Amino acid sequence: MRIAVIGYGGMGEYHCYLLKECAKQFPAERIELTGIYDIDPVRAAEAEKGGIKAYASAQEIWQDQSVDAVLIATPNDLHLPYVRQAAAAGKHIISEKPIALSTKEAEEMYDLAKNAGVVLQVHQNRRWDDDYLTMKNIVSGGQIGEVYKIESRVVGSNGIPGAWRKEKARGGGMMLDWGVHLIDQMLLAVPSKVVNLYCEYSYIYGEEVDDGFDLFATFENGMRYRITVLTDCFRALPRWQVYGTDGTATIEDWDLHGGMTRVVEREDKNLVGVRAGNGFTRTMAQRSGASVEELPLPVVHAQPFVFYRNFASSAAGKQAPTVKKEEVLRVFRLMEAAAYSAEHHCAIRDKI
Repeated sequence: MRIAVIGYGGMGEYHCYLLKECAKQFPAERIELTGIYDIDPVRAAEAEKGGIKAYASAQEIWQDQSVDAVLIATPNDLHLPYVRQAAAAGKHIISEKPIALSTKEAEEMYDLAKNAGVVLQVHQNRRWDDDYLTMKNIVSGGQIGEVYKIESRVVGSNGIPGAWRKEKARGGGMMLDWGVHLIDQMLLAVPSKVVNLYCEYSYIYGEEVDDGFDLFATFENGMRYRITVLTDCFRALPRWQVYGTDGTATIEDWDLHGGMTRVVEREDKNLVGVRAGNGFTRTMAQRSGASVEELPLPVVHAQPFVFYRNFASSAAGKQAPTVKKEEVLRVFRLMEAAAYSAEHHCAIRDKI
């Protein structure tokens, strides 16, 4: 599987590194980086300086019979044009997320790939984040009882990154940058339909696109899920907060700091009330140590380079694509419902 990368910016350069590492660690799977194309000659020169071939044009890639696939790591609005060209040239395709700017565009891209007989996969790489896999393990493992509420947060204080991500026409904004990942995680983690959704966008920096959002979803099975993305938060917040009938779990960050607190005795006989501001409370006082126990996180680590290996295998007809068309389109439908909710300040009550 010989792959050329289109776009040698931050993500394109990182993909090149990962593809080379994948080839080193799994030589039997024969995944190879053939080169890159970038419209910026400076970026192209940097690639060649690092020992990576730089194609002079995308057309050179389409005409290169030794190239089996392309990985599109361009600004979001250019994904569709390159998918059209790649499909016409008979190349298998990896597209960076979001694959498109709308459900309609995404459907067109999948139709193009199907008609050309090529595999199209979206790089939803955060399905294999260790913190996410650990959260799923908490939900399924029963360590804190039946989980009924999950909070997922990604926060920073550096504003909207880069230039084109501030432009609506180019697919900018935090919903298309981070929301597409976090919603994908949510829909995979909860095997049920969303029946109620409410979302608020923030525009703290005065750009034409959202610089953050707060999304609340209720599922048919009763699960409640909150996704928060902030680019103006100057203190770290927990990456995950998971609430169960018998305990609570916190995953602080991507490095998997945190833990779980599980109830041992439902009635805390040694509960002591505390002063709370200008009042007093027993209800909200912390439990005594004898009534709860502290547990480590049940950490799960992902297998290396799962996405690239599956892509190569699916292109060879040996496996089904791990990121499926129906899953990608469902994420888009939910993002569009969130956008409508934010614009009209209303809840969406529909099965998604």
